[in-house]
Amino acid sequence: MRVFVTGVAGFLGSHLAERFRDLGHEVRGIDNLAGGEVGNVPAGVEFRPVDCLDRASYVDSMAGSDVVYHCAAAAYDGLSLFSPSYVFLNTAQATVDVASAAVASGVRRFVHCSSMARYGDVPSPYTEDQVVAPVTPYGHAKRVSELVVANLFDSHGGEWAVAVPHNIIGPRQRFDDPYRNVAAIMVNRMLKGLQPVIYGDGSHRRCFSFVDDVIYCLEQMATSPSATREVINIGPDEGTVTILELAEEIADLLDFGLDPIFLPDRPGEVETATCSADKARRLLGYETRTSLRDGLASMVEWIERRGPRDFVYDRDLEIATASTPRAWVDKLI
Repeated sequence: MRVFVTGVAGFLGSHLAERFRDLGHEVRGIDNLAGGEVGNVPAGVEFRPVDCLDRASYVDSMAGSDVVYHCAAAAYDGLSLFSPSYVFLNTAQATVDVASAAVASGVRRFVHCSSMARYGDVPSPYTEDQVVAPVTPYGHAKRVSELVVANLFDSHGGEWAVAVPHNIIGPRQRFDDPYRNVAAIMVNRMLKGLQPVIYGDGSHRRCFSFVDDVIYCLEQMATSPSATREVINIGPDEGTVTILELAEEIADLLDFGLDPIFLPDRPGEVETATCSADKARRLLGYETRTSLRDGLASMVEWIERRGPRDFVYDRDLEIATASTPRAWVDKLI
């Protein structure tokens, strides 16, 4: 089977490419390296450092693919309220370009990686049949992307599926980005001897998925007839945790004296964002194989080997108002 992965130098995309390579498939991919690293691309994977928005630079590489996994996105949920143009362009428009190239290339199946941000402010745990209500430009961009993918493939032929992973953690997740990846940010700060920054009182409740558990489901979505034309949540729906409890778990792993820095809550932050995994269990045989503590321990070990890094403030704040988080404006993280 020939597999094409966008975001192949990033966190999820590199793990996915590695899995299919190990299974003996031919894997190709692209990444603009805005959030990924060349070193993440698995050996044996054909890689082009190009942007999803530049279809002409990769359409020939995509041609003949049995399945395309679209993992690339400007995955900045909270930041999207303050950098909406950058996030929407590199999430929604990027998806339009990749899906268009896939349809034109005759790709058999397109698996779009969405986000829990698609749900927004609806009762939790989220189920796939709910009417969604995104509260950020990123959430809207992900929802629009899903609709465009379905529209194009339903109109021109070919199969599509939408994966909605919970918050993914694990090795290779970028940990020097101050705008996203809360667990990685906390690990990096604690390794630098700094207290974690928590928005609000730390009561926001989430579930976190270890990357290997997510990859298992995505692998099934390449060929499973039951996944066709389906939106499927992927991730644990047991063992929810507050952001403060997440900080406590990381501090315990690092034997770190915890005294968090609490800042005002960010706008657009949903209090409880957890999903039901019943559909993934039924259609894909999903199960939580890695506990939160074991997943965090794996990520901590990987970051420790690489060493803590200074945070890189490489995203422009297009909108600066009184509600812009001070942590970003004053570079406090």
